[in-house]
Amino acid sequence: MEIALHNPKAAPGEPPKLFTFDDTYGPDTVQKDIYDRSAAPIVDSVIDGYNGTIFAYGQTGAGKTHTMEGVPDVPELRGLMPNAFKHIFERIDTTGGTERQYLVRASYMEIYNEDVRDLLGKDVTTRLELKESVDSGVYVKDLTSVVVKSAAEVDAVLQAGKRNRVTGATAMNAQSSRSHAIFTVTVENQGKGLDGKEHICVGKLNMVDLAGSERQAKTGTADFSLRKAGVISRSLSALGTGIRLKEATKINLSLSALGNVIAALIDPKSSHIPYRDSKLTRLLQDSLGGNTKTVMIANCGPAGYNYDETLSTLRYADRAKRIKNKPKINEDPKDAMLREFQEEIERLRTELEARSKGASTTTIT
Repeated sequence: MEIALHNPKAAPGEPPKLFTFDDTYGPDTVQKDIYDRSAAPIVDSVIDGYNGTIFAYGQTGAGKTHTMEGVPDVPELRGLMPNAFKHIFERIDTTGGTERQYLVRASYMEIYNEDVRDLLGKDVTTRLELKESVDSGVYVKDLTSVVVKSAAEVDAVLQAGKRNRVTGATAMNAQSSRSHAIFTVTVENQGKGLDGKEHICVGKLNMVDLAGSERQAKTGTADFSLRKAGVISRSLSALGTGIRLKEATKINLSLSALGNVIAALIDPKSSHIPYRDSKLTRLLQDSLGGNTKTVMIANCGPAGYNYDETLSTLRYADRAKRIKNKPKINEDPKDAMLREFQEEIERLRTELEARSKGASTTTIT
């Protein structure tokens, strides 16, 4: 679908900027519609053993957290995450049983000032290390993983982690997310394979709420005074201003690194993808050009005042949509080979049937 972005300060006759995306949503769109059209196919794939990532990108105050989480207590306002939790366990209730067993686990982390922190851990200020292995790729060492048995339990894990997430006031948003948050649901399923034996495949769903892309002058991080509340001393106000400035700098650096990775992935001349430039890009390495089905939701502010930020967000998304991932089911290599043989047999059978039908309708004169 095409989007036309008009510059409110454009000269007469200046054409709008045009962008084309898989889908667009206006201010009246229902949350469930966004989930059904953009996220549900990813979640279905995760249950079948694929990796999936859903992330929201955009300026501060554009609605990323609302899109991802929504309002838990109001069904029609629930975001992508609670809808995904419900979807997963409805599918399990339908397909689980004696022939297929499932194990679902949840974890929740944030990247704050380039430190990875466990939002479900006993001490959320502890810095966790990133590790890498041949089998599992990049992972967070000692990250808490909680077994969950219902959508309500996953949501309780989310709410517990949210209470530990860093937020703060800026001039654009009284409750701005000052960190990148990644909520991961891992679905293991065990059932009989093509050889009649029990096999396990594992799907992993990453739901990412990125901190807002922002200009420091506009959000007020350079001079926004915490004395706005009227109860803080000048020295504490200065401290708060310095914290916000540091946060904004780190946020912009990591989002810039993400942009560089996206640019390198779509550049046919690029021989190096700079995943290691930030913790965010390392953790999303498999989601960008790797073994993951990924959807990016670009949140924009509709006001003319936000034209520059909206243009930047749309350009960012336009580059991201050109990335080609290579998703495959996470299963034992022997199972993958059996699956390929089975698909080839089905293809040949279909081809043989088509030839047979063609032969039977041939008239000899």
